[in-house]
Amino acid sequence: MMKYDPAEAPDPAEWLALDESERLDLVEAHHRRAKDRMPNPQAHAVFHVIVENQALDDDLPVRRAIRRLMGEGLDRHEAIHAVASVLAGYIHELMGGEEASEFPTEAYNSEIERLTAESWRAWLEGDDEDR
Repeated sequence: MMKYDPAEAPDPAEWLALDESERLDLVEAHHRRAKDRMPNPQAHAVFHVIVENQALDDDLPVRRAIRRLMGEGLDRHEAIHAVASVLAGYIHELMGGEEASEFPTEAYNSEIERLTAESWRAWLEGDDEDR
């Protein structure tokens, strides 16, 4: 079985050959080995897996965003977290709504296209609520 390292893009064929639960296990195992502490390792792994899956799709802006963010000084793991933070915001909004609604794909993709290392760092420091 392959090892997951967010510093390197997974081999697309190997990654896609894995069951979703195997991908989650790999991500969680990486973070355990790295002794990363987080409030909810399972949720953290879910967001990693979603972003990695999206990064394999040329029709989505995630791959371009990760490359752009790395060009702006983030390492790949930080870039995944930056993209995941945008995703988490939309998921949070969906879960807080009283009515069932569809994921706002167009708005999400647009925000991913606008995401910068500077806006991510500002958001981390609490200086920019909207990224």
